[in-house]
Amino acid sequence: MERIERRACFGGWQEVHRHRSKAVDGEMRFAIYLPPQAAQGNVPVLYWLSGLTCTEQNFITKAGAQRYAAEHGLAIVACDTSPRGEQVADHDAYDLGQGAGFYVNATVAPWSQHYRMYDYVAHELPALIEQHFPVTKKRAISGHSMGGHGALTIALKNPGRYSSVSAFSPIVAPSRVPWGEKAFAAYLGSDRETWRAYDAAELVKTANEKLPLLIDQGDADEFLHTQLQPGLLQEAAKAAGHPCELRMRVGYDHSYYFIASFIGEHVAYHAAAMHP
Repeated sequence: MERIERRACFGGWQEVHRHRSKAVDGEMRFAIYLPPQAAQGNVPVLYWLSGLTCTEQNFITKAGAQRYAAEHGLAIVACDTSPRGEQVADHDAYDLGQGAGFYVNATVAPWSQHYRMYDYVAHELPALIEQHFPVTKKRAISGHSMGGHGALTIALKNPGRYSSVSAFSPIVAPSRVPWGEKAFAAYLGSDRETWRAYDAAELVKTANEKLPLLIDQGDADEFLHTQLQPGLLQEAAKAAGHPCELRMRVGYDHSYYFIASFIGEHVAYHAAAMHP
């Protein structure tokens, strides 16, 4: 593992590291914000999953989350959205291939060789963070758009692993919207039954752990009615008796202006769940 960036920020440190990943069979990068409290002892961790086309840089430069992480004494880890490199399969479209891993383990060639972002986020990355940084095993997870989909599904598929989960503008039912249908057909194949394993609106129906789902969604989001449709998850959660809070934010769109406006509330939410 090699540290390639380190910047002082709100009394702590914003770092970026790269390492060789077994999960994706290639080099990966992640960012970690260590709050000032990490100099005195181990702190809990919020994992952030970004959306289509993003790297680890988008969140750390646009969301303004470090101020709140320093206030509440938690680390934030933001990873890339896919494997990268000349040897990694790619596509000309922005919503497939590099920058669009969808946080699944691909089973169809050529994607299956490297596109195992589910294993990376759910298992390899936390193990790496907990081995090399001053953090506890208290974890929370959040994300935006494709990353919101990843956060919700990974939390629902791993009961007991996360203290809390939230999402901004998530793709809640990828099996039923164009972004998800395109990606899942490529990565997982034509059998739609296999897609259910990565669909929050399906997973919530049988989830053993009733971890509350917190979702913020802008009502002026250009993708609201075509790609996101948060009501599908809200309806499924209600039918299953699974706690789900959907907060519609008037006037907000899909951008980081939206995330920056409410990230403080989300950090506080996760901090309250992870701190004793």
